[in-house]
Amino acid sequence: MPSKNNIMMTYILLVFIWASTPLAIVWSVQDIHLMWALVIRFLIALPIAALLLLLLKIQFPVNKIALHSYLAGSFSLIGSQIFTYAATSYLSSGIIALMFGLAPIMAGLIGRFGFQQKLQTLQWIGMCVAVCGLAIICTSGGATQHVHPIGIALMMMSVFTYSLSIFWVKKVNATVEPMAQATGSILVSTLMALCIVPFIWQYAPDHIPETKSLLALLYTVIMASLIAMFCYFKLVQNIKATTLSLTTVMTPMLAMLFGAILNNESLSLMVFVGASVLLFGLFLYFYKDLRASRELAHKINKMSE
Repeated sequence: MPSKNNIMMTYILLVFIWASTPLAIVWSVQDIHLMWALVIRFLIALPIAALLLLLLKIQFPVNKIALHSYLAGSFSLIGSQIFTYAATSYLSSGIIALMFGLAPIMAGLIGRFGFQQKLQTLQWIGMCVAVCGLAIICTSGGATQHVHPIGIALMMMSVFTYSLSIFWVKKVNATVEPMAQATGSILVSTLMALCIVPFIWQYAPDHIPETKSLLALLYTVIMASLIAMFCYFKLVQNIKATTLSLTTVMTPMLAMLFGAILNNESLSLMVFVGASVLLFGLFLYFYKDLRASRELAHKINKMSE
């Protein structure tokens, strides 16, 4: 069992990577067809992940349960990201990150109706408040905010498949090292990505991408596909699914800041109001969990004194 500090550092790193990934995705598709950027991302990530497994001498199980877990994990990669990449034509990086702020709510609904997990009254209230915040963002964005209903729908699908993957991996509960789980999920994602190639062959890159697009693509490979997935599956095995989804509460404002500073994405006052309402809703949703965690930490500190 990893130490508390180890889990905390993993959590912080994951938040930073996921806050910067939407902008990296937007940049990576500026000079490459968006689906080719996704395919190339996995084609590069797979051999690197396999090499890391060999160098670190990590066992890669191929039994039925492990393969099932790899398939479940791939839904947080290719399953979710195919919709995210498609949404880049309609949404800015900041809005994409804000949409992922709904992941805890989606996870809560999946847990309630798919796994019979009980939701408290305050959680339902938090959900409603967060949805109101998203509605403010979507209706106040306009052309300057790069907000489009199709993009919103695509991101809802992305958030759903990502949230479903968390529960699916935990339900399979395979005894697999996080790096092996990440590699297996990347392998399945790569195979699925290759199935897309016949449909996008006519858009195959015929030139070397611009430096910014190339560096952004490499960032999505190394940070988002490898390091982030290692952190993600490590956290999946050690913390609750809803707590893991809380990472998406922290990323939107960071992502919007990155987009504004690095990509000149305009941010209206109403977008900030909507984001604040959404985050407040998520705070209400997690209030009891956060209070319980503080009380538990206080008791542990008292016992250790």
